[in-house]
Amino acid sequence: MGQYQPGQLKRYNPDAIARYYRFRPWLAWGRLFKITWSFATFILGLKWDEWQNQVEQNKGKRATQLRQLLTRLGPTFIKVGQALSTRPDLIRKDFLEELIKLQDQLPAFDNAIAYHIIESELDRPISEVYSELSPAPIAAASLGQVYRGRLISGEEVAVKVQRPHLRPTLTLDLYLMRWAASWLAPWLPLNLGHDLTLIVDEFGIKLFEEIDYLNEGRNAEKFAHNFRNDSQVKVPSIYWRFTTSRVLTLEWINGFKLTDTDSIRKAGLDPEAIISIGVTSGLQQLLEYGFFHADPHPGNLFAMPDGRMAYIDFGMMDQLEEKSKESLVDALVHLVNKDYSDLALDFVNLGFLTPDTNIVPIIPALETVLGNAIGKNVSDFNFKTITDQFSELMYEYPFRVPAKFALIIRSLVTQEGIALSLNPNFKIVDVGYPYVARRLLTGESPELRRRLLNVLFKDGRFQWQRLENLIAIARSDNNFDVLPTARMGLQFLLSDEGQFLRRQLVLALTEDDRLHTEEVQRLWSLVKDDLQPNRILNVAIGLLTDLSREGVAAILPKATYFGFFDEAQSKN
Repeated sequence: MGQYQPGQLKRYNPDAIARYYRFRPWLAWGRLFKITWSFATFILGLKWDEWQNQVEQNKGKRATQLRQLLTRLGPTFIKVGQALSTRPDLIRKDFLEELIKLQDQLPAFDNAIAYHIIESELDRPISEVYSELSPAPIAAASLGQVYRGRLISGEEVAVKVQRPHLRPTLTLDLYLMRWAASWLAPWLPLNLGHDLTLIVDEFGIKLFEEIDYLNEGRNAEKFAHNFRNDSQVKVPSIYWRFTTSRVLTLEWINGFKLTDTDSIRKAGLDPEAIISIGVTSGLQQLLEYGFFHADPHPGNLFAMPDGRMAYIDFGMMDQLEEKSKESLVDALVHLVNKDYSDLALDFVNLGFLTPDTNIVPIIPALETVLGNAIGKNVSDFNFKTITDQFSELMYEYPFRVPAKFALIIRSLVTQEGIALSLNPNFKIVDVGYPYVARRLLTGESPELRRRLLNVLFKDGRFQWQRLENLIAIARSDNNFDVLPTARMGLQFLLSDEGQFLRRQLVLALTEDDRLHTEEVQRLWSLVKDDLQPNRILNVAIGLLTDLSREGVAAILPKATYFGFFDEAQSKN
């Protein structure tokens, strides 16, 4: 590793990079001076506009200057600009319109160099592989540029070619970012600087994975396998014979960028439906498959003319462990239910708090800050607001952002930003929580059923309000059919595995050997409009068989008296 050269490193190795630049300080200091001078000049220009009362007059010029500045600084800073381009809540509209151009309107590198890379990587002339290849790139991104072509066999394809000398640029920027992170960390409040270098390392690992097109191809196929039964998500096929670490040949996708709302509407597509597909597929990646797209900016997502949504870039992906997936479900449910004591434990399980942290003083702080962010109604939930409010807690309590979750947060914020660009009034709970509710109510795995029990019971008591909220929210999703869900619920309730739930439900209905009329009525109101009468009777029989003979004798007359069975029988 001592002979390491920036262009030879295949995987991100911060120690090897540091050793290289430690003995070449002139390279690092020269780059640092360029970065610092560029931003200082830009900020000075903004201040000058304020002093001269010319902010409105020069805002278009300043927005263009910012885009050009990031472009000149290269791929690492272009990535930052791409992330900001999806945040209309953080970036002024004039800046936003310019930063969006960083997604696929970057300066292309020389066409002759690109053709030479293709031929040298594939080890054959272009004419032997492609019957057609566009004379110029149809899109240029931060790490490469794309040509439209057709294989000799006739398939229409996109050919992605990596920018030359990419690794030396990335390694130097990552070295400086890591150095800056280690220098800034002690000056940040409490644990805001904790693991800051690890976050940079995670970013570096993902960047190096992203510039390996063989890895991207494998990611695409794994992603496609996960969504193989989803008719709303499209993943392009990979042509492996014409793919290397620096050249990627994949199926051509016809579609519209998600920010191109005019074209989407002209094609007869509903932007709200596209939002729903994007949010639901994003939640599936996190909560079902654990394999998620960490860079879902609008340049990587397309609305297709047939109503599907296509993902076209799989360079930056990450894997979420099963335990983390389950903890995320718990955290979301506890957050929406405003169960802050359990939410504090979720933060421990997810690594935002260390196991030895005293969570007692944190619980009321969570209630104060996040309670205000969510609002009185579950429909007020907004991920952007939650993350903004949560940042306040990090100044006062020992929260930290695990390196793994830095990418997850970025992915979620980016997806919500895209949705906000399509619909400024978008609320992620309108799509997200019905999906989670549906997953809990229809999940067949023991893990999901355990999650549902955790939602419905607290301190050994049945939480009627939570069940009512869960069903009401799930019903708000047009794709949710309560009858199959109820059938599955009845099967579980009457199974050996459902014995605990039956007993707890009986206790909830008959506490102190009394049948609680109001509880029976609440349960009946939840099911009577959707379930057939014979199913109601089957549930009742299953519940009663778990009681002692005396319990049955005590409850049956009261149940009949209160009309629990009479109303069902009258419908036969």
